[in-house]
Amino acid sequence: MTTAPLPRRRLMPRWRDYGRPRELVVRYLLLLFVLAITVGPLLWQLLASLKSTSEDVFGANASLLPQHPTLRAYEAIFDQVPVATYIRNSMIVVVLSLASQLIFSTTAGYMLSKPGWKGRKAVWVVLAASMMFPFEAIMVSLFLSIRDLGLVDNLVGVWLPGFVGAINVLLMRGAFLAVPREIEDSAMLDGASEWQRFRYLYLPSAWGAIMVVVINTFISAWDDFLWPLIVLRSEHNMTLTLGLSRLQSSSFGYDQRLVMAGSVISIIPVLVLFVITQRWFYKGVSAGAVKF
Repeated sequence: MTTAPLPRRRLMPRWRDYGRPRELVVRYLLLLFVLAITVGPLLWQLLASLKSTSEDVFGANASLLPQHPTLRAYEAIFDQVPVATYIRNSMIVVVLSLASQLIFSTTAGYMLSKPGWKGRKAVWVVLAASMMFPFEAIMVSLFLSIRDLGLVDNLVGVWLPGFVGAINVLLMRGAFLAVPREIEDSAMLDGASEWQRFRYLYLPSAWGAIMVVVINTFISAWDDFLWPLIVLRSEHNMTLTLGLSRLQSSSFGYDQRLVMAGSVISIIPVLVLFVITQRWFYKGVSAGAVKF
């Protein structure tokens, strides 16, 4: 008895596998529109920073592409502004924020994911409700607290309000809830302690959510402008975003090329971090979804 040959498996999908041609056109047009909105301003800033002084940045005579590309704006920034000091201060705040956020968001999220203790849901509700209030609503009280602690014009005063974030705690809680209970029961039968289960079972399972916490913390600490503007006074304590904002002052001649170059410099670390961690970031967004 002969058997019919198995159909050959197609390695490359056909265009119709993705939908109708009209749907494909609409889909790609929407993607191009989103790409223009998100990437367009960044690309324009980069091109504007490469223009020479004889080219217009704004106006009817301004062109998108620089006619005579030059790195003069970047050289002027590093010559006139202590960029290395600003970067060092920003990195201090970022490192402190990453350390505190990772330690306390993972441990707090782990405790909130464990059933059986009273007040767990009340704590969850308080954390969720705290995200409803904008930073501007508590800004004055935060500054008064920092002033009473003597941390004005201090990098610790910049870091302290970002000690731990409610959204990061809830993200880690959602990631830990996705760990099957049966696996933890097996680890308990094998004699694993609470710390061993947290270290060797829960943390590896929530690696994607941890990367989300890292990226969110890095971006918020690196790009923060309003709070450092309120707390810091002296130039040697300024963070990168606050220090580069001085490029818009009259001492630099209101040269928009310098402003664009400073924006590009501040964006580069964020882009590098995202490119390195994007594989875990997208997994962590779904794995750490907040569960009710």
